[in-house]
Amino acid sequence: MSSQNGKVIITCAVTGSIHTPSMSEALPVTPEQIAASAIDAAEAGAAILHLHARDPENGRPASDPDLFMQFLPRIKAGCDAVVNITTGGSMVMTLEQRLAAAMRAEPEMASLNMGTLNFALHPMAARERVWKHDWEKPFLLTSDDGIFRNTFRDIAHVLESLGDKGTRFEHECYDVGHLYNLAYFVDKGIVKPPFFIQMVFGVLGGIGSDPENLTFMKATADRLFGEDYRWSVLAAGRQQIPFATQAALLGGNVRVGLEDSLFISRGKLAASNAEQVAKIRRIVEELGLSVATPVEARAILGLKGGDRVAF
Repeated sequence: MSSQNGKVIITCAVTGSIHTPSMSEALPVTPEQIAASAIDAAEAGAAILHLHARDPENGRPASDPDLFMQFLPRIKAGCDAVVNITTGGSMVMTLEQRLAAAMRAEPEMASLNMGTLNFALHPMAARERVWKHDWEKPFLLTSDDGIFRNTFRDIAHVLESLGDKGTRFEHECYDVGHLYNLAYFVDKGIVKPPFFIQMVFGVLGGIGSDPENLTFMKATADRLFGEDYRWSVLAAGRQQIPFATQAALLGGNVRVGLEDSLFISRGKLAASNAEQVAKIRRIVEELGLSVATPVEARAILGLKGGDRVAF
């Protein structure tokens, strides 16, 4: 399914749970930093803000709903962007921990990983650097033995728990099999159109960031879902902007942000999330396309509206 009327939805993933504070000074950690970075990204053109929380003392990925509630109201007051709360959290969290913030906030959108996978971050620990916190390097190194659990029962639990609150989902598909997992829930009538697929490339353990894989994932989704879905692309690391550009050319939507890549160009760290959003917005517009506003994104994705959240 192509984006509606040439409108491209930009999602910004503001902080995530992959990169650690020692990797970039720009990575938002405190609630104040997350809120400010998210609002700046919205002003730069992001219609959707994909949000995680971190421990403000050491930057470790955190699931405490109280932390989310320190920045969610600020973001809502500061911009009109759609708030999308993670239910992925981190692979070291339990499902209930991952779900807790979204259950409390009842957002318009939440992310939902569509399958179990190896989720390996350990190569990032090989680079020589001064580590700010003692948790960072072990967190990365032990991921070589980690499994990011997202069973059919887990997925069904998230769909039921948040679906009852009117939340719709960013269905994150890290491999072709995850599209078939989503098709199972669509065929059961549990996931209803228009649903939003985020195709994820370049995570070690998932499908690689090769251009042929993008076209294959898109063709598979077309075959499975026809006209019932909208789609977006993110690529981890250096393929972030090239893959987003390719997705826009193919009629898709795009995701950028410091969760997915810390860089703005080869070897140059991004100064902010907003810098990445501004770059992909410029590319999208130079391709002759238009960037969707939050109001347009809500209409395209069938969202409940920012006035029906619990923050």
